[in-house]
Amino acid sequence: MEVCYQLPVLPLDRPVPKHVLSRRGAISFSSSSSLFGAPDPRQLSQRRGAISYDSSDQTALYIRMLARLGCGSASASSAPEGRVRRLLSFQRYLHSSRLLRGIPQQIPLHILDEDYTGQARCMLEKVDNWNFDIFLFDRLTNGNSLITLTFHLLNQYGLVELFQLDMVKLWRFLVMIQEDYHSSNPYHNAIHAADVTQAMYCYMREPKLAKSLTSRDILLGLLAAATHDLDHPGVNQAFLIKADHYLATLYRHTSVLENHHWKSAVGLLRETGLFSHLPADDSLGMERELGSLILATDISRQNQYLTRFRTYLEQENLCLSNANHRHFVLQMALKCADICNPCRPWELSKKWSEKVTQEFFQQGDNEKKHKLEVSPLCDRETNTVSKIQIGFMSYVAEPLFAEWARFSDTRLSQTMLGHMGLNKASWGAIQQEQTSVSEEAEPSSNGIGAEEARAQRDDNNSTTAGGTSSKEIPQGSRES
Repeated sequence: MEVCYQLPVLPLDRPVPKHVLSRRGAISFSSSSSLFGAPDPRQLSQRRGAISYDSSDQTALYIRMLARLGCGSASASSAPEGRVRRLLSFQRYLHSSRLLRGIPQQIPLHILDEDYTGQARCMLEKVDNWNFDIFLFDRLTNGNSLITLTFHLLNQYGLVELFQLDMVKLWRFLVMIQEDYHSSNPYHNAIHAADVTQAMYCYMREPKLAKSLTSRDILLGLLAAATHDLDHPGVNQAFLIKADHYLATLYRHTSVLENHHWKSAVGLLRETGLFSHLPADDSLGMERELGSLILATDISRQNQYLTRFRTYLEQENLCLSNANHRHFVLQMALKCADICNPCRPWELSKKWSEKVTQEFFQQGDNEKKHKLEVSPLCDRETNTVSKIQIGFMSYVAEPLFAEWARFSDTRLSQTMLGHMGLNKASWGAIQQEQTSVSEEAEPSSNGIGAEEARAQRDDNNSTTAGGTSSKEIPQGSRES
């Protein structure tokens, strides 16, 4: 059953409580039950909404709201458009003026220096290039890469005209998507969403898909890529469960973040009324398919999707004229786009690797601070960027992209595998260099010579070989 939630309205003429003014919908860390230290005031002005780690009274209010204010899809579709409220965004709704919602906070693209807009347009002419530098494009668009890129791709496919999308509603929808990504996240931010959208576009242009996908498939594929990490809090599911966060309870510890991303996207669709002109069944069907695509990005279900993909390929019964099969291939394409960083050229891949590791370590620091068990990959004292990336490529990325190359054996697939091989070798060289440096430093600190230290290691290795093996799967294989 499709459910919507009617949220209360704050009268504009009534004074807003001070505790509301101090939290504009950003992740709040102030109360005694909060998990982190005091927030940076500059971040509060940039973050207009979303997941809150704040006090138990607010969490209880949120849960009660979800329980009491549910209504059937029929009543939602019949309600006046102005009264349809956003799903699962209580924080942002409370702390945002209805008069200002969806208005870009950055400088609009059209009033930037002409040299910058000209360079951005030149980049969009090569948006199908796998070497597309999303970081440069984000600078050229003054931080509006997700809005600009998605709008361009929808127009390029003619989807705005084909689906009769209202331009004002579409622009507002895209602006609100970008607003709901947390710019303070090193990795899970709007630039990552834009990067995934550009990769998804490259995959949908592959010959097998280009001749098979319908306009509806393409629209859903682009929207799913743009919203797949919407309102990501910068921590993983394990953290939310350990912290007893309300989202973990709401989604029963299953695909917690992915469910939240999907419901947040549906809320934006309904708040802006982007699909309100379509028949109710079509609109609801597109919301469900959007959710199916986003839920496929749950890395904990990687083996489930990969096994099914292999079965199709081995039995050679993947038929792209079948809507269900096309949808499954779109799921696999989005999974590839979501973790394609190891397949980018080294300079781009290295930058993404450093950003995701920074986000992991920030989570680990907070887990240590609050006496929680540190999640795999999140301990900066036992992990390095190179160690994490080599494990991730070996156990997650390589198996996925090898199967994708079997399905779509093209120049792009071979390019991605080639980049990944070179990047893995580069990280291996960095790891070896770091190991050598640490080995040279360790003996001197203990007053033991280098030769004696090597002899000790050799003895330990021979002892291990004769007994129980000490070889373990790298932590990168457990990334979630």
